[in-house]
Parts: sequence; structure tokens; C-alpha cells
Amino acid sequence: MTPSRMRIVEAESSHIERWVLLRASLWPEDGLVEHRDEALAMLRQRDGSVAVFIALDDADTALGFAEASIRRDYVNGCETSPVLFLEGLYVDPAARRQGCARALTQAADAWGRAGGCREMASDADIDNHDSHAFHEALGLRETERVVYFRKPLD
Repeated sequence: MTPSRMRIVEAESSHIERWVLLRASLWPEDGLVEHRDEALAMLRQRDGSVAVFIALDDADTALGFAEASIRRDYVNGCETSPVLFLEGLYVDPAARRQGCARALTQAADAWGRAGGCREMASDADIDNHDSHAFHEALGLRETERVVYFRKPLD
């Protein structure tokens, strides 16, 4: 498939089944029920703070998704508010390296600009070097690293 045969749309209820499977590939620690509940909650949220974009091929098969939010609280490394935050981005391995992730991100960029954002932020696991390289290819720059600590209080 070539990028010219792909289109980006805002997520609708008809995309739920495939979107949930793609989410489970990105975040395998959560089950399908949790992913479905979160996806449905995003579709119901109508306050303009969340958007989901789906990449579709010419057969209307979802190839990937981008979930974005507009954060008005402090976002690490950012200087303005509100900030477009790329919450999740995933493309099916068979559709990678064809411009799908870039097109999804561009749709999120446009949505964020329309919502008054002047900066985009995202995060990635510290060991996910492929994600780091992709973020940099999109023009995002690393701003800081954080190590979280935990102690159970019995």
C-alpha cells in the first residue's frame, strides 16, 4: 500500500474493534476490556480535549491510530499552555515505513493548532530507542529524563 491510498479520519464507533486490537499491541499490559472501555470513553468525550485519528486503507481497514489530548496543566519540558500531547501512536507492522505514522501525527498537529496549542509533547519508555528516533524524526526534541521510585506503605 502506498501513502496516497491511505486516509486519516477521526475515530468513530465503527473503528472500535480494530482500534482496540491496535491499542492492545501498543499497550499489552492492559486487557481488551480495558482498551475497549478507554476507547469508548474517548469517543464519548465531547469537550475538545481528546482526539483520536485512524489511518485507513482503501478497504477501510484501520492501519494505525494516534490518540492526542490538549493538556492545560504543566507538561514537562514545555513553555506554553495548552500543549498538544501525543498520548499514543501505533501502526500495524505491515503498514510501517509508508508514511502512516507521520500522517497520523500531522492530523494531530493540525487538531492541536486549531485548539490553540503552540507546542507538542510526547513521551516514550526510556529503553524504547526506536520510539526516541521516531520522535526526533518528527522534530520533537528530548527535554528531560525522569526516574520514578516507589515504596509500598503497608
